[in-house]
Amino acid sequence: MKALIEYIAKSLVEHPDQVNVRESQTGNRVHLELSVAKDDMGRVIGKNGRVANSIRTLLRVAAERDGKQASLDVMEP
Repeated sequence: MKALIEYIAKSLVEHPDQVNVRESQTGNRVHLELSVAKDDMGRVIGKNGRVANSIRTLLRVAAERDGKQASLDVMEP
């Protein structure tokens, strides 16, 4: 799941080298934190958070296939 979020984020941003995803796991719950360059925050969040919510939806589907629950937070730079 971490690789999925990295791939999506790097495809969206202008500075893919500054994409960082941290993953923590507790039981069957996975929590991911995405951080990108300050200039790229708008690209990752999108208007009214639509892009970020779409990424979260894809993450939930991927997690459910593995029998897990997942959440994603976009961190401020």
